[in-house]
Amino acid sequence: MKLDTRIFPNIDTLSRAALEELLSDLREAIAQRGRCAIALSGGHTPEKMYALWAANEKYRDETDWNRVHLFWGDERYVPPGDPLSNYRMTREALLSHVPIPTANVHAAPTSLPTPEQAAEAYDQELRKFFGSSAPAFDVTLLGLGPEGHTASLFPDSSALEEKKRWVVPVQVAAVPPNRLTFTLPVLNSSRNTYFLVAGENKRPILSALRAEPDGRPSTYPAGRIRPANGRVLWFLDQAAAV
Repeated sequence: MKLDTRIFPNIDTLSRAALEELLSDLREAIAQRGRCAIALSGGHTPEKMYALWAANEKYRDETDWNRVHLFWGDERYVPPGDPLSNYRMTREALLSHVPIPTANVHAAPTSLPTPEQAAEAYDQELRKFFGSSAPAFDVTLLGLGPEGHTASLFPDSSALEEKKRWVVPVQVAAVPPNRLTFTLPVLNSSRNTYFLVAGENKRPILSALRAEPDGRPSTYPAGRIRPANGRVLWFLDQAAAV
């Protein structure tokens, strides 16, 4: 499997390059469609990028926040103030420091009584925003787990076979186990997908992905992210690069 990679000395230079690429795609989306929809990722690597976006005056001020809409590609089924919440991390690193309208922040409704209800409500939120066709995010940020998971799509999960629903509840072998995740129909409709991958522990899974043939479905969820009409960029630090 061929990966379109960008390799950087460390997570700081990776974060800056990914943010500059995102801002370029953001400006293009606003120029062409009047808004930019971004699916965010949780984790330490994107957190560095969010913090840079908030702290750097140039990046912050050149963003037309009134036209930016933020979603989350996966979320832990925990209250929004929980330390494990992806929304909470993003709020502390980015949202509380920039003038984005509250209505433009589309967080997963994890305060609903069950993961199933939360997933259904978030699915409807996407359909309200995008309409009936698969949601074409302008930028989707993703990470890579050491076993090949991305968003909260883990190997052998039945969620990998979902064709109709855009958001599903899943139970995973991680903490916390209950999560919501976008499905492959959503992730494979994005115009631009960035994998942000850092750390030496990611080398084996990157090698495994590269060793797979292009002509068959990947064994790993991350390898199944192949948008028909979009590009996929892999931002790697030197420690992760093979």
